[in-house]
Amino acid sequence: MGGQDERAYAYEEPEEELPAERRPAVCLVSGGMDSCVMAAIAHEENDELAFLHVSYGQPTEARERRAFEELADYYGVARRLAVSIEYLTRIGGSSLTDKGMPVTEADLAAQGIPTSYVPFRNAHLLSIAVSWAEVIGAGSIYIGAVAEDSSGYPDCRPEFYEAFERAIEVGTKPETVIKIRTPVIALSKAEIILRGLELEAPLALTWSCYRESELACGRCDSCALRLRAFGRAGVADPIPYAPQ
Repeated sequence: MGGQDERAYAYEEPEEELPAERRPAVCLVSGGMDSCVMAAIAHEENDELAFLHVSYGQPTEARERRAFEELADYYGVARRLAVSIEYLTRIGGSSLTDKGMPVTEADLAAQGIPTSYVPFRNAHLLSIAVSWAEVIGAGSIYIGAVAEDSSGYPDCRPEFYEAFERAIEVGTKPETVIKIRTPVIALSKAEIILRGLELEAPLALTWSCYRESELACGRCDSCALRLRAFGRAGVADPIPYAPQ
């Protein structure tokens, strides 16, 4: 899965005279529910999208990559880039990157950061997105981070993205202007589902399970959050789950 997707474009002169919404918008699309709704919002707000998918050695990376491609097809995104940063498995420190750490059963009442937190992962993802955005002249980067009603990852907080946007300002060419967009960061998971339904986002194409790739396990942290959200939204989850 490493390397660059053959549909990624080579260098293009930035379209600096165009407003941000007329320039490409890079969307970090994991293939999950939050990134799907984020992409639907970006589709409403921009003329052209560029989809970026980053694998990092997680157990369900092939299934997530499939979801990414299907979402890109759904939105007619020709400009897409899929890369791997599997070196995170050599760093470890997460049940998603270290095979010696089991993906634990969900406990939505637990305090603290769960074992599924991949240390500083979103900084790696954003760095790749910024590099690509600067090359293709994109005006914004969209990411489906959720601060509330989620796993409590520290790199999903608004202040992290504010700080990273400042890093973009000082670390890119003087003429480069790239804004980070986090359109679902303040929403609950149930609100994200309802917003997705309003936008006719293809939630059935998404995948959230940390453990399984055929039938979602229904027991990991990500599945539990997703199922709770669909329950609160009063909508049936369209993906298949293993019998409980």
